[in-house]
Amino acid sequence: MVFSLTFHGAGALVTLWTRLLSMCIFTMHKMAPTKKRFAMDMRRMRFLRDMRFFRVILLLLLVALGIYCVTSMPGWSTRTKGWMEEQTCGSAAERQTRSNYRALLAAQTQKMRLLLQEVARLRVELRSARKAASNVASEVSVEMSDWALQSTGATIDMRRTSQTYSCQGKWSCMVLRLFHPANPPEAVLQPDVSPGNCWPFQGRQGQVVIRLPARVHLSTVTVQHISKEASPSGFVTSAPRDVAVFGVDADGEEETLLGTFMYDVAKDPIQTFPLKNAPLRRAFSYVKFFVKSNWGNPMYTCIYRVQVHGKMAKPESLG
Repeated sequence: MVFSLTFHGAGALVTLWTRLLSMCIFTMHKMAPTKKRFAMDMRRMRFLRDMRFFRVILLLLLVALGIYCVTSMPGWSTRTKGWMEEQTCGSAAERQTRSNYRALLAAQTQKMRLLLQEVARLRVELRSARKAASNVASEVSVEMSDWALQSTGATIDMRRTSQTYSCQGKWSCMVLRLFHPANPPEAVLQPDVSPGNCWPFQGRQGQVVIRLPARVHLSTVTVQHISKEASPSGFVTSAPRDVAVFGVDADGEEETLLGTFMYDVAKDPIQTFPLKNAPLRRAFSYVKFFVKSNWGNPMYTCIYRVQVHGKMAKPESLG
């Protein structure tokens, strides 16, 4: 009986415990949504509290910003005004600089255009000058041609030319004539002017008449003698001094004085003398070279070379 009572009391105790446990589980299941809602409400309350806090902080920042703007407005106005003035001045200076640059560029462009025009004009003038110089050089070359040159056809008119100097009456003259005979008048038509290669004539006065290879409008005459340094004796007393040049008529004895001059032995051995009214309108085929005096030699006068310059007459003016 005691065991039975004990067994029945234990069963009742287990049953009671089971019911209590079921009630607790049921209560927990019932309270779970409430707990969730409570947690959500707590989070919502915290969010709202935080939002109110942020609103207060934002409001305080806006108030502080407004106070700063109000207190800083005069300074900003001053600085803004200065900046605007500075920008205005800078813009005006930049506009002026650009304007000056454009004006300078336009001036330089105009100068460049003028320089190009000047260069073009100078090129034209240079071409003209070259052409004129070429023509002048050609004319000078033609006029300075030596018409008294034996290789081109010039000859000596022996009938109107002085006699060649002859050393006579002394043994020394005979020996000199044996080893070194006197040159004929044709020596004046040769380009060789080495010492001794000249034509001597008797005394201080004489003449040589040259027949030119064509009729020539004469302009200048060139006389050449050796210098003192080239002379074996160191003297040039036999050189011609006072000279006259005549144009001679081809068929008759008519002579036209073309010029007179003095050959100076103290100057260059080759001396050119212009003829009067040169170039002459009238053309001549004969030229008379008349020596009126020499530089002191009483026995003979030497002529090394005579050159005649001018322009050949055109075919229609011949005759």
